[in-house]
Amino acid sequence: MKILVKRVYDPPSRDDGRRLLVDRIWPRGLSKDSARLDAWVKDFAPSTELRKWFAHDPAKWTEFQHRYFAELDKKPDLKKTILPPKTQGKVTLLFGAKDVEHNNAVALKNYLQHHPSRGK
Repeated sequence: MKILVKRVYDPPSRDDGRRLLVDRIWPRGLSKDSARLDAWVKDFAPSTELRKWFAHDPAKWTEFQHRYFAELDKKPDLKKTILPPKTQGKVTLLFGAKDVEHNNAVALKNYLQHHPSRGK
């Protein structure tokens, strides 16, 4: 299973696999048709409070991930919803933030890949 992370504003690719928007708020200036999503899974985005606290501040990145992972631990259907069956290959987690290194999609990928017993 391969998990990719990509800005939702980047052009869709045939290599994206299943395309999931993981932001709570719809990205500005983007039509639903041009996004070419398979699903918008806003229930697995950080809470509004956490998103506002983080404000994409790289200095808060480690603590953001810790708090976000705690929120994800309370979502029992996370992996079943996000990850396709092993036979279906890739999933691309899409985000709208400008920072490609410090955003919830990167954190969600880390969670899914490095905490296999969580989020089941």
